[in-house]
Amino acid sequence: MQSNDDLGKLIVRATLAIMILFHGVSKLVTGVDPVMGMLAKAGLPGGIAYLVYIGEVIAPLMILLGIWARLGAVIVTVNMIVAVALAHGAQFFTLGKTGGWALELQGFYFFIALAIALMGAGRYSMAGASGKWN
Repeated sequence: MQSNDDLGKLIVRATLAIMILFHGVSKLVTGVDPVMGMLAKAGLPGGIAYLVYIGEVIAPLMILLGIWARLGAVIVTVNMIVAVALAHGAQFFTLGKTGGWALELQGFYFFIALAIALMGAGRYSMAGASGKWN
């Protein structure tokens, strides 16, 4: 019996990568000034804001293409921890207007990235199932 695990991994990878790329492309177009402001408010150097391009553009492309997908997923996982800490910390234990967790989107990104980091990209990736970090 043939397994569809690799197809499932492709769907999960593509979904996460494309959804996060929207955030990254937005920052490419509008800049990272809001992130710099949040960092300054937290007492951190504003230049760290440019790392968001790695977490929201480079890492999702790694995941989507399946090139060092596990590393890309770890980067997205860390990116989500930082995003929640800087921008959404007060919402962590709250519910949204419709009764769901206020951070369900951030939680989705975090846990799906964590799952990709654990299971790898699969054979439908540019590096192949046995590729480095896949």
